[in-house]
Amino acid sequence: MKKIFMTLAAAFVAVSMNAQMYVGGGVGFQSVSHDGNSETAFTLLPEVGYNLDENMSLGMVFGYGEKGKDENKIKVFTINPYLRYNLVKFDNVSLFVDGGFDFTNTKYHAYKNNTWGLGVKPGVAVNLNEKISFVAHMGFLGYRSSKDDTDGAKAYNTVGLALDGTDLSFGFYYNF
Repeated sequence: MKKIFMTLAAAFVAVSMNAQMYVGGGVGFQSVSHDGNSETAFTLLPEVGYNLDENMSLGMVFGYGEKGKDENKIKVFTINPYLRYNLVKFDNVSLFVDGGFDFTNTKYHAYKNNTWGLGVKPGVAVNLNEKISFVAHMGFLGYRSSKDDTDGAKAYNTVGLALDGTDLSFGFYYNF
């Protein structure tokens, strides 16, 4: 048993030493004012990934956000595991596509909504230097289903391609 454990530990250390991991994500903050009332919104989207080889990566985005204040606060939690495939590389620029599953839970007072999707998101990564990369995603091709968490609620299903600003995101990565 000791030999098996030591072999597994040595294998883990060897993989970790050669790991091509990255961490990063995106953040957002805004303040809206109207007729003397103001509210703030923020999102925090940390991301971690592992480069399997030069063209494939596995990653995960965890997200949390809030909008509004006091009794009108909306809370959003999201999780998005993905498999990334680099399509083309030009020096420091890579065009890629992320295929994955996403889940979002929204809460507002007693109202709850769950949305999940399965699809692909195209993107571009610009390596600013050996360690730092700027990454942007735009669009979504796939299936999404949204349903309120109440008795008798019907799901709202969407299939198709969206290339608008609602599926636009920016972030930075630190490559180990």
